[in-house]
Amino acid sequence: MFSRDRGDAVYNILVAEDEKEIAAAIEVYLKNQNYGVFKAYNGEEALEIFKNNEIHLVLMDIMMPKMDGLEAVMKIREISNVPIIFLTAKSEDVDKILGLDIGADDYITKPFNPLELLARINSNIRRYTNYSSPPRTEEHLIQIGGIQMDDLKKQVTVDGRPINLTPLEYKILHFLMKHPNRVFSIEEIYESVWQEPAYNPDTVTVHIRRIREKIEINPKEPKYLKVVWGIGYKFEG
Repeated sequence: MFSRDRGDAVYNILVAEDEKEIAAAIEVYLKNQNYGVFKAYNGEEALEIFKNNEIHLVLMDIMMPKMDGLEAVMKIREISNVPIIFLTAKSEDVDKILGLDIGADDYITKPFNPLELLARINSNIRRYTNYSSPPRTEEHLIQIGGIQMDDLKKQVTVDGRPINLTPLEYKILHFLMKHPNRVFSIEEIYESVWQEPAYNPDTVTVHIRRIREKIEINPKEPKYLKVVWGIGYKFEG
């Protein structure tokens, strides 16, 4: 069954991993950083924990019994935008991309370096808490064409219709809308949004495709979020 050990921690991490030795090792790393830890050994337990506790980030293994990590993430995304990091094997390249498509924010490949895992967790927690906090400036509205971004409410509307973005999608869109018509490489976008070296720059492409599906009338012929072949992306103002 699942377990919890929070102590005086501020943020709670859900570790969904069916290999108990790996889950126990991750728990040690996280507790040393003063994170609260919930452990689940299959997708059904993970979903039950998530629904009944305050969780700030999810580490989700893909291959688990009863309910796999992909299905669990789809169900979590129906109710929450908390950061989700997939734990994947090197042979699961297709599942990595699928995981990002269904709403995961990042992935890390097993076997992983504990310092890299903690760095990814810390940066995702930092982005999530910044996303949840009001901006320090009153210049919180960005309007380009039919798209309006209200950084106080963390809300984006397209022709007056609210759309639902994950924290990472919101930050990518905010970054590009603050610099209309300027072209950024995927490495520049990653480093500006993730605030770390470009470990997985290809994830930017997946997130931008998801943003297009939400803001564009025809994602295949985008009006706003455009690719500049061989260079990167821009938000056309």
